[in-house]
Amino acid sequence: MTDDGYAKDVLVSPEWVEEHLDEFQSDDSDYRLVEVDVDTEAYDEGHAPGAIGFNWESQLQDQTNRDILDKDDFEELLGSHGISEDSTVVLYGDNSNWFAAYTYWQFKYYGHEDVKLLDGGRDYWIDNDYPTTDEVPDFPAVEYTASGPRESIRAYREDVENAVERGIPLVDVRSPEEFRGDILAPPGLQETAQRGGHIPGAQNISWAAVTNDDGTFKTREELQELYAEHGIDGEGTTVAYCRIGERSSVAWFALHELLGYEDTINYDGSWTEWGNLVGAPIETGDAE
Repeated sequence: MTDDGYAKDVLVSPEWVEEHLDEFQSDDSDYRLVEVDVDTEAYDEGHAPGAIGFNWESQLQDQTNRDILDKDDFEELLGSHGISEDSTVVLYGDNSNWFAAYTYWQFKYYGHEDVKLLDGGRDYWIDNDYPTTDEVPDFPAVEYTASGPRESIRAYREDVENAVERGIPLVDVRSPEEFRGDILAPPGLQETAQRGGHIPGAQNISWAAVTNDDGTFKTREELQELYAEHGIDGEGTTVAYCRIGERSSVAWFALHELLGYEDTINYDGSWTEWGNLVGAPIETGDAE
C-alpha cells in the first residue's frame, strides 16, 4: 500500500502488487488486476502477470450513446472476466492512469467498494523492471451484481449550467492551449468538439499537476496546497472536466478520494459535449 496521509486507502504501490501476484493470477476472484488503455497494443506486448486487459473505448464505453456502460453491460463485462462485486480490483494504465482513473470512477459509480489504483501506472511498472508477461489470463466467469448508480459523483449538463449560474468552482484539467481555445484536443488525438475554449468561470488546473514526474500521485499536503491556491478546500461542490472525461477522472480521484472532498463531481460529458452544444456559453483566452 501507499501511505501519504490520504483520506482513503485507494492507492497501492508496485511493490504491493508484486507481492500479491500469486493472488492476482489465481482463479479465485478475491483479487483481480486490470490494465485499462484506449489502445491495447502495449498490453498485448507485455503486462503485469495476471492482469486483465480492457480497451476503454470499445469495452468500457457505449459508443452509440457516447456514454458509460449501462449497469447490465458493466455487470456482464466484469463477471465474464472473473470479477465479482466482492473482488479487490487494482486498476492501472498508460498516461499516469488516465483511463484507469476513469474506470475507477465508473467502478465507484456502480458501487464497487474495494477498487484501487496502482500508483504510477503502467509506465512506472515497466520503467522499474517489474515482471511482465504476454500471457492473457482466462478466469472462470462469475456473477457480478452492481449497486448504484451513485449519481452523487457524476455531473450532467444541467449540473454544469447550474454551476456556471451559481459560481460553483469548475476545474478544467486540460492543457493551457486547450483551455484558451487555441487547440481542440491534445496533439495526435481526435478533435471531438466544434468550438474551442472553456466553460465560463472555470479554472485551469492541469491533471498533471497532481502527479510527480514518474506518474505517482503527490502527497496529501501538496495536493491540498495546489487546490487551495485556487480557493478549493473541500467546502461545497467542485466540478472537474476535460475533453472526454478521462483526465478529469484523475483530478476527481485526487480531490474526492485522496483529499476526501466528498462533493467533487466528474463531468464525463466534458468538452466533447459542452463544445458542441448550440448556444452554450464559452470563454476563450486565459482565465481572468
